[in-house]
Amino acid sequence: MHAMITAAFIVIAYLIGSLSFAVIVSKAFGLPDPKSYGSRNPGATNVLRTGNKAAAVLTLAGDALKGYVAVMLARWLGPQFGVGSAGIDAVALAVFVGHLYPVFFGFKGGKGVATAAGVLFALNPWLGVAALFTWLIVAALFRYSSLAALAAAVASPFFAAMLSGRPLAVATVSAISLLLIWRHRENIRKLFAGTEGRIGRK
Repeated sequence: MHAMITAAFIVIAYLIGSLSFAVIVSKAFGLPDPKSYGSRNPGATNVLRTGNKAAAVLTLAGDALKGYVAVMLARWLGPQFGVGSAGIDAVALAVFVGHLYPVFFGFKGGKGVATAAGVLFALNPWLGVAALFTWLIVAALFRYSSLAALAAAVASPFFAAMLSGRPLAVATVSAISLLLIWRHRENIRKLFAGTEGRIGRK
């Protein structure tokens, strides 16, 4: 019974992750489909290319909140139904995978930076703060959003190891980090080629 309930939490988390706020917000604001212009990535950065800052902020907030809410629901309600720490880790991974490969939008999702942040803050607020601080430092120094995200992704498993010590928790954060890095492979190529756009430059 506990296994079935845990599986239900995981499926629900994946479905929550599959809510692509870039697409939802763009439709609400009458903007083009974010998969049809710019980087074709359904994320806040691409929505910002329309010039609509409110839509971009709502996209960022929605993508972060869905990661946070899915994990916190599992943390708050799961133990009452026998969902243990391993189940909560699985929920964290599921909501992130849902964002990357959303069932509602042809499995074409975003790169996962905002959702990963929401997940990390829900797993451990200090883990979220450490990852965010890493992003801010690298972004301020080098002015590359993608490089900052990659640096935070690389550092997060080490932060998880220091703050948690649970091997499965570290493995979960590592899996999220690896998936995020994989989704940034085009940005990595651009960084090496010197063609990646800097923060604040059109």
